[in-house]
This record gives sequence, C-alpha cells and structure tokens, in this order.
Amino acid sequence: MNFFLESIQVLFLSLWYNIESLIHLLVPRKKKNIAGEVVLITGAGSGIGRLMAQEFAAHGTVLVLWDINQEGIKETARLAKNGGASRVHCFVCDCSNKNEVYRVADQVKREVGDVSILVNNAGIVTGKKFMDAPDSLIEKTMEVNAMAHFWTYKAFLPAMIANNHGHLVSIASSAGLIGVNGLADYCASKFAAVGFAESVGLELLATGKDGIKTTIVCPYFINTGMFDGCHTKWPRLLPILNAEKVAKKIIHAVLTDQVYLLLPKSMYFITALKNILPMKQGILLGQYLGAFNLMDTFRGRSKKQE
Repeated sequence: MNFFLESIQVLFLSLWYNIESLIHLLVPRKKKNIAGEVVLITGAGSGIGRLMAQEFAAHGTVLVLWDINQEGIKETARLAKNGGASRVHCFVCDCSNKNEVYRVADQVKREVGDVSILVNNAGIVTGKKFMDAPDSLIEKTMEVNAMAHFWTYKAFLPAMIANNHGHLVSIASSAGLIGVNGLADYCASKFAAVGFAESVGLELLATGKDGIKTTIVCPYFINTGMFDGCHTKWPRLLPILNAEKVAKKIIHAVLTDQVYLLLPKSMYFITALKNILPMKQGILLGQYLGAFNLMDTFRGRSKKQE
C-alpha cells in the first residue's frame, strides 16, 4: 500500500475509533461471561487481592489464590466460597522467588488446570527514600512488583496462546506513570510493570493472538493499609481510594476488556498534562498536587494488618 492510501486509511480509522469511544460513553460496553474461568490472583491474602477474589467469586469462577501468608489466603478462600466461587484453591507462594513461582505454577497446572485469567497483584513498598533504602529491600521490591510478572507470564501464557483465549491483568499504580518523591524503587518497579504489560500485549496482537486481553490498572493511593499515614493535598481532586470500589471497577474493566484503568478519573488528565507540559511547569504542577510531600508521613501497613 502506498503512503497516500495508507495515510487516508489511518485518518478514517482514527475518526471511527474516536466516534466509537464517544458512543461507549453513552452506551455501556457488553460484559463478557467469565463463569468457569480459572482466575489466579497473586497477593490474594489481604487488601485488593482479597476483594478482587470476592468479586470474581460472584461470577462463578474457579479461583486460584497465591500469597506468602497462609492464614490470609485461607480467610480469602472462605469469603470467596461464601461469595459463589465454583472452586477455590490456595497455594503459598513467595512471588519474589522465580523458582518457587515456577514450582507452584506447575502444581497449579497439575491440580487445577490452565489459568485463563492471570491477575498480578502482589506488591510491596519500602516507603524509604532511595539513599536510605537497603539494597535488599530495593531488590525485593523489584522482584515482587515487576520480575514476578515475567515468571507468571512465562508459566501461564503458553496455554493462553495455544487457545487464543485469556486475560492478563496487571495491578500497577499511578506511580507507574508519574514519578513520586520518596518512592524511587516503587515507581521503578511499577513503571516496569506497566511497560512489560503493554509490550507483551502488543506482542500478542502482532502475532494474531487477539483473544488474549490485557488490562493495566493504575490507581492512586488505596485505603488498604499499604500506604497508611500518607495524606493527599487535594482530596476532591485526588482522593484516597475506597478499596471495595476499586475492586469493583477492576472487575468491570476485565469484563469489558478495558485496556487501561486509571483511578481516580482525574489521573487521565494529570498523566496527559505530564506528557505535554514543559519540565518546569510539570514540576510546578507536581508541587501543587502534593507529589513532593506525599510520603512525608508514611507509616505503611502494621504487622497486625498483615
């Protein structure tokens, strides 16, 4: 195809895709049926992981729960069973350990079957400034928040590719789109998670595997305890998010094959501004939004909460 014809095609398709997006603002997208799908959630022992398990359970899915906390996933399993899950399987797994991820993944494939919805949710935060963070904690942050995604994809994606069916869900963060003072290692890990999910999603499309969907979730702070002590400067613009509402929005995004989910909605505008504003103006906006002081009062999750 020559340059002129291809350019015309791109212009017309771009116009159509924009019209399609406007239509979906008024007409809700059709939700897919996930009853019977095997859903694996990492970090399912508490917080958003537990709440997503309960939401998926209500759709009659088979749940596979991973966490390093055995008591936590047992409680999640109890809630999920009461919530309508057809079956629930629990596995203790340290997602920072590649060999353990592969070992437990093989156990899942033997005992449960092929995973068709993979939710990479496990995450940790040091809450320390870069020069104050021990090397071991920086490494652990990268291993849990980013590298674990590589190993779970390697373990479960082949079956999805063979069937051209599946869904890859990455629970990242708004800190994977915009750098935050005091969160250098966490931001690096979440930027990596976003980039990895985007790239693999494109690889799948390029090879014709359009039956495998990707959803990348980038929320602001959520009231799960992980960022306890942190305060938001302008609560109306950037509120601390309610965990139950976030879990429901994530499941809705999966059911409608939404690729990007940024929460709250103001993050779409803020992220766009970051990419077009001059650097000095971007820094000014960051100061205005409180990005330079978000972590000043960080306490994090207590042992009791864990």
